[in-house]
Amino acid sequence: MRQILLPCLVALASLAACTTTKNQPVTGLAASTAPVAVMLVGGPHLAQVYKATNPNTDVLTPKRQTELEAVRAQLQRYRPDAILVEELPERQPHLDSLYALYRQGRLDLNTLPGGRSETYQLGFVLGKQLGLERIYCVNAPGSTSQSILHEGTNIKLYQDATAEHRAYGGPKMQAWETGNLSMGGLLAFTNSPALLQQLHTLVYRTPARVTDGTLKPDPMVDAGFISPHYVGAEFISVFYNRDLKIYSNIVTTQLATRKTRLLTIIGARHIGSLQGMFRTDPAYQVVEASKYLKP
Repeated sequence: MRQILLPCLVALASLAACTTTKNQPVTGLAASTAPVAVMLVGGPHLAQVYKATNPNTDVLTPKRQTELEAVRAQLQRYRPDAILVEELPERQPHLDSLYALYRQGRLDLNTLPGGRSETYQLGFVLGKQLGLERIYCVNAPGSTSQSILHEGTNIKLYQDATAEHRAYGGPKMQAWETGNLSMGGLLAFTNSPALLQQLHTLVYRTPARVTDGTLKPDPMVDAGFISPHYVGAEFISVFYNRDLKIYSNIVTTQLATRKTRLLTIIGARHIGSLQGMFRTDPAYQVVEASKYLKP
């Protein structure tokens, strides 16, 4: 009996070992290290929403600077060891030069062309406060307008969703422009799960229901490769292609630097798409900005 049991036990042990090995996920990049934390902070482009006739839209005023300082204090609690911004990689040497001057106290953001941008107001200032040596450029070419999808079967679904989004977010922007909403309040709203989900559905889901139409001419879109029947899906692919490249820039920057807590400052439209990519990447753990940004 013992002679019979021993081979059976050995066989069972081998089978268990194979089953265990088979059931263990082969994660590759994440196999030997803890996942890299990545937080995506989105909002309006601060330099673009500035109106010279409305001081409430000027982030350089003492009031808005105080509010931005509170936002930066909230983001500091995340303890990022790398800050990545929506600037093209070819601008990295230029950004390095500006950031070096800023860290030395030789660059005044109040007089810098484009100094209202979140690249400087959040990226540069927070980076200096954290003692970071560099701010990384991870944007990709491909910027275009959501209005290029303008006709086709079921276009009303997209138009209605666009109107609904404007009705949802418009009052917040108006409150900010009239001085009744702080920078913290605005950024808490633009990074709220509800707003991000609505925006993601508008750009990456609803357009797929639109067929048999055309896109408005756009220098970033090669019309020769557009299938009119799948016009809505083609529209989505324009935005998704850019996000894939931004994702590539983020992950390759991480591989080159080995940073473990990334803070990416980017337009809110990109966040839902990028979060989806990172959530299915075993090397990364998504950290919701809404956990840190409070009104």
